[in-house]
Amino acid sequence: MNELREKLLAYAGKKYRASPEYLWARYPGYAVLRHRDNRKWFALFMDVPGTKLGLESGDTVDILNVKLEDALLADLLTQQEGFFRGYHFGRGNWISILLDGTVALEEICRWLDESFLATASGETRHKHRPPKEWIVPANPKYYDVQRAFDEAEEIDWKQGRGIKTGDTVFLYVAAPVSVILYKCRVTKTNIPFRFDNGEVRMSAVMRIKLQKRYEPDRFTFDVLGREYGIFAVRGPRGIPESLSEALK
Repeated sequence: MNELREKLLAYAGKKYRASPEYLWARYPGYAVLRHRDNRKWFALFMDVPGTKLGLESGDTVDILNVKLEDALLADLLTQQEGFFRGYHFGRGNWISILLDGTVALEEICRWLDESFLATASGETRHKHRPPKEWIVPANPKYYDVQRAFDEAEEIDWKQGRGIKTGDTVFLYVAAPVSVILYKCRVTKTNIPFRFDNGEVRMSAVMRIKLQKRYEPDRFTFDVLGREYGIFAVRGPRGIPESLSEALK
């Protein structure tokens, strides 16, 4: 077996628990990798004559077919050596990557990862997406977060929609404080917790660990609006790159 193919199969097996499926007796060198939940393909290994890809030699070559979400990216890649329009894929943004060393293993793994996400279910996308940064509101009317962090560096917090373990949350303490005071890392999510007092309802909490404190006059409500275009923090929300850099 082609050495690059072996390494890519090992990579997919370790990272995604995906095992190759050999579906065609006529083509024993063709191997499919599927998602475990929606059963969609995210990779297809093939061995084909080089002339099928437009190469001068008719010798058999190994290729990996992957799908990209961005049509422009697919166009750009296929202008580079070792990349081709997806062989035998008439629809979608599939590309074929030559497995002869022209394209480095690390780069091929990157496009394999892209294909995995491009074909994944919503649940799988969420599980495998890169860590994200959020601003999360904290209402001092209901919970004294400043006291909580004075007593412990790790606390439970209301589960934010879309937030997962490994994400970063910046706690914005609402009026009358009105400022971002804490940077925290999410260490655990979806912890069952039932609470309903008529104003606040919770069905799950997440665990957050304090990483940094900010001066109370640095990231005020006025500064967030004037410098970063944030005029309201009513629920968990992403942050602009400029604010992300400042918060570091």
